[in-house]
Amino acid sequence: MKSHTAEQVESRAVPDLVAAAEQALPQQVHALQRARAFAEPLIAAETLETGENTLAHADAVAAILKSMGGSEAMQAASYLVYAVPHLNKPQEVIAKAFGESYAALAVETTKLVRVQQQARGAEHFLEDPLVQTENVRKMLLAFSRDLRVVMLRLASRLQTLRYYAATKQATPPAVAREALQVFAPLANRLGIWQVKWEMEDLAFRFLEPETYKQVARWLDEKRVEREHYVDQLRRQLEVELRAQGIHAQVHGRPKHIYSIVKKMRGKSLDFGQVLDVRALRVIVPDVKDCYGALDWVHSRFTPILEEFDDYIAKPKPNGYQSLHTIVRDDAGRPIEIQIRTQAMHEHAEHGVAAHWAYKEAGHKGYAGVSASGEYDTKIAVLRQLLAWERDLSGEDRGLFEDRIYVLTPQASIVELPKGSTPVDFAYTVHTSLGHRCRGARVDGAMVPLNKPLANGQTVEIVTAKEGGPSRDWLNPELGFLASNRARSKVRAWFNEQIRHETVARGRELVERLLQREGRTAFKLEDLAAKLGFKSADDLFAVVGKDEFSLRTIETLLHPPEPAPSEDEVLLAKKSRPVEAKSPKGGVLVVGVDSLMTQLAKCCKPAPPDAISGFVTRGKGVSIHRRDCANFREIAGRSPERVIDVQWGSAKGAEAQVYPVDIAIEASDRQGLLRDISEVFAKEKMNVIGVQTQSVRGTAWMTFTVEIADSQRLGKVLGVVRDVTGVQSARRR
Repeated sequence: MKSHTAEQVESRAVPDLVAAAEQALPQQVHALQRARAFAEPLIAAETLETGENTLAHADAVAAILKSMGGSEAMQAASYLVYAVPHLNKPQEVIAKAFGESYAALAVETTKLVRVQQQARGAEHFLEDPLVQTENVRKMLLAFSRDLRVVMLRLASRLQTLRYYAATKQATPPAVAREALQVFAPLANRLGIWQVKWEMEDLAFRFLEPETYKQVARWLDEKRVEREHYVDQLRRQLEVELRAQGIHAQVHGRPKHIYSIVKKMRGKSLDFGQVLDVRALRVIVPDVKDCYGALDWVHSRFTPILEEFDDYIAKPKPNGYQSLHTIVRDDAGRPIEIQIRTQAMHEHAEHGVAAHWAYKEAGHKGYAGVSASGEYDTKIAVLRQLLAWERDLSGEDRGLFEDRIYVLTPQASIVELPKGSTPVDFAYTVHTSLGHRCRGARVDGAMVPLNKPLANGQTVEIVTAKEGGPSRDWLNPELGFLASNRARSKVRAWFNEQIRHETVARGRELVERLLQREGRTAFKLEDLAAKLGFKSADDLFAVVGKDEFSLRTIETLLHPPEPAPSEDEVLLAKKSRPVEAKSPKGGVLVVGVDSLMTQLAKCCKPAPPDAISGFVTRGKGVSIHRRDCANFREIAGRSPERVIDVQWGSAKGAEAQVYPVDIAIEASDRQGLLRDISEVFAKEKMNVIGVQTQSVRGTAWMTFTVEIADSQRLGKVLGVVRDVTGVQSARRR
């Protein structure tokens, strides 16, 4: 608005207005007159952003509300709404002069007006303007706990469109689009057909002027002829129905341009194919007469049966009831006829406004209800609003109970669960904003971070340059977070910090091992890849959590066994067999006297495995299982180094044992390692080493156990496979 500032106007006019209102209350019983007198000094010289005089706009809104069936009290509210921006403390001032109900209504409606203005101004922040239109619809719903707010906004938007049409101004597309996509569907849901039709035609005229003019020309071409025909038919129907004992009022019904265009587009019709350009409405005393009139119409004319709808037996979701039929006259011209009772007609024209009681509720908040019937009506209206919301969004939940809508400083609307705080808001806007949130301004004032937000508030977050959330935010008793989404983001931040610490610990352990082994030149990413990890950090994470043994890395780092010299090979082939001095049992090596032997770590042979020997440089003969992949590879490269060996008998009373590796794959769970270890204990097998690794819920485990005979191992593996979660168990 323009002209005077709110402070200047209030300092001059408000004290006198309040005093006058208080003194005049006993005599001035009409709220409408008092409200206009209260607002006139504040808004008479003001103009809206459209250029329309504010007082003239308020007068027009009050007139529209009256035509919709609104009471004097409802009309009075239209003046108070436009007075609010010129008052420093509107809630207190209006409550003192008119009561709490008027004050709450005026302030809530003004807040919604401001939200919608800001939302339209913020469209350039969004790639798709339809998204912001959807947000405006949701915001309107959020303010619609009191139906009076909805009625005021419908009337105000209709007057704005009328003003643009009368002054031939270019209407902002956002205003017209909101009217067509938000307000008109709401008027339809509430059954306020007069407002719906006029708003649709005006908005469509602004959005698609050429199409509007073309259809208007089509209608106008034969308007005189059509109106004469419809009037003649109307009089004929009234006379003939009364002759049948049905006292009916028959009226011609104007056809609205937007509904014609929708039908043409929806059914891919030419203008000439639109069947209901000629339309009549028949009003009869009761439902019995509705069906009596229908029978007579169908006998008098030729009905188009597929165009018949019985909305009396099955009303529309918004409560609309009527019989719709299309018939052809003797010349084959289509005529649409609607048949309804007077009560149905009142509801069709004015919807909920036809029977909604707007009453001043004294000092107890919003409008009250004085009878159970009015209370039932209010519940029915709220259900209609919820149904309207579901019509457009496809959602099953209503927005009244569990959602609020607040604004960013750039006037973008943010949807939040009811009870949300500035911290919830920050995380909804951006995760980084939530992490760095340190304070909040709501409508310009600093508030605690755990203060619940309310509809329509503007929220600005105060941030630190870096840092993270507080652990207090996860304490439900402190009330910092109402949104599950925000709570999960806070938990994820702390989990990531723990991971960083675990990775750092794992990195330190791996680097220390490489330094001890003299392999500091080994690239960490290459090491991780060789061990089956996607990245070095993944390796460090499992090492840091003690879920991956460093012995596995040591095994990987051991260099391949050195090739034997030619002299050693010849010596091995010429020597006679003797019993080998193996610490784990006897092995006879053909042709070798006192030659050192060792069991290969890669395959860990044990009797009665089929074995072969491989002569190494400096370490004697390495004993492999013949099915060992490493042995096949080195034997293929140097077959001359292969030597025949066989198991000998163990010396001494104590049986010899041999280490073997068992590979187990299982679904990771609590107690898995314990359960498998118990199997080996019951089978009296000594476990001398365990390596585990868990990746995406799958545990990979290697047990090193001591056995005297590998044939017995098969039975033990069968028992291990029966352990819950184990998918496979095999000897490596």
